[in-house]
Amino acid sequence: MSGTAAKSRATVNKHPSAQKRHRQSIKRQARNTAIRSRVRTYVRRLREAITAGNATEATERLLSATRAINKAATKGVLHRNTASRKISRLTVAVRKLSTAA
Repeated sequence: MSGTAAKSRATVNKHPSAQKRHRQSIKRQARNTAIRSRVRTYVRRLREAITAGNATEATERLLSATRAINKAATKGVLHRNTASRKISRLTVAVRKLSTAA
């Protein structure tokens, strides 16, 4: 049975507390997916600005991407070390672009 088929079933377990935990996990999964998608969008826009060679736009987008990544780490969607690594690498890329320009 695939993972999505198991989650779409109405009664996963007959125990009320297990049903509640399942409902909570579905909500949590939707929230985490939205946050992860938002982070990817900000990072993609930043990388587009970097490849375009626009240093001022890349700097502005770095701030918004950093904010989104930090928020995802705070919410537990990303591990804090992963978030730190992503921010560091993006900052290095923007700095290379601004020094080259």
